[in-house]
Amino acid sequence: MSRGDELGRDEQRRSRKRQRRRKGKGRAAVLFALAFLVAIVGTGGVLGYAWLDGRMHPPDYTGAGSGNVIVQVKDGDSGSAIAATLQQHDVVKSVRAFLKVYGHEPKASSLQPGYYQMRLRMSSKAAMALLLDPKARAGNMITLPEGLRATEVYEKLSKKTGIPVRNFETAAKDAKGLGLPSYAKGRVEGYLYPGQYNLNPNAPAKDILKMMVERFNQQARELDLVGRSKAVRLDPGQVVTLASLLQAEGGTKADYPKIARVLYNRIKIGRPLQLDTTVLYALKKRTLHVTYKDTEVDSPYNSYRVKPLPIGAIDSPGEDALKAALNPAKGDWLFFVTTNPSTGYTEYGTTDAEFTAMKAKLDKWLAKHPAGK
Repeated sequence: MSRGDELGRDEQRRSRKRQRRRKGKGRAAVLFALAFLVAIVGTGGVLGYAWLDGRMHPPDYTGAGSGNVIVQVKDGDSGSAIAATLQQHDVVKSVRAFLKVYGHEPKASSLQPGYYQMRLRMSSKAAMALLLDPKARAGNMITLPEGLRATEVYEKLSKKTGIPVRNFETAAKDAKGLGLPSYAKGRVEGYLYPGQYNLNPNAPAKDILKMMVERFNQQARELDLVGRSKAVRLDPGQVVTLASLLQAEGGTKADYPKIARVLYNRIKIGRPLQLDTTVLYALKKRTLHVTYKDTEVDSPYNSYRVKPLPIGAIDSPGEDALKAALNPAKGDWLFFVTTNPSTGYTEYGTTDAEFTAMKAKLDKWLAKHPAGK
């Protein structure tokens, strides 16, 4: 056998060994891949089951819960928002658990905004049932009409909540803390927005007033008070002041734009507004009878003596008064008189003679109704 033949056979043997090694490695790789795939599938199955179980049976507390906590359902809250609030206060364990109950509750749509006395760590079913129970309502419902002075607002709030009036007076001095707009110039009068409120029974005076100021700010944004005040050539604070005068002078809501025009016309020609309501505010009175001496009171609110407007608002104007202040009616009137206070009937004039005639009608009415009713 030649040397070349031996070398050839050696090479063949080495080639067969390499092939066997490659086959072995290939089988090992296949086995490893299969094992890895099984592991992945197995883990995925476990995770998939856990995910599915979590969706079908989301984390939830059991039982009726214990302790007490006040939660608020805000106007317009969706089921998700309510669920998030409950979870945040540890009333329910998860948003999904409550939503599952909420979605199957026929009375869920009847849930009213307000404050509720709930318990901690309740089952979602128990939480839903308690929210629908009228006895769980914890808030103090109060309606504050348009035209109230700040002092009158404090009295009504104090009577409803038991919080002393002085607490509201003190809170009213914190302009920044209440969120008063800069154009309020630190005065809360005019910015305690009227309307219905559901008061948190645990809220201090400052939080209650802040809520009212927030509602004013919201209304101001909706009306674009800052932007539209430029069209009537007043700053936003003056618009609020003028709106408070419309609210105080009364008549009917339909009269507000006309009265606004009277005031703007007088401002334009530099004539004092001469409104009895500003005098009464300065004197801290409520009456239909104002004397000449009363009109001489030295006060930055007395529109017989100051021009063009009082230093600030004299009450809490509502939406209609604010809208009228921003959009007065067209006309050349310089006077108005509510000649029948019982009905709010109001007349308008352009001359002093017309004003005198209207004033005579009011005096006649007052003579027949000395109590002002």
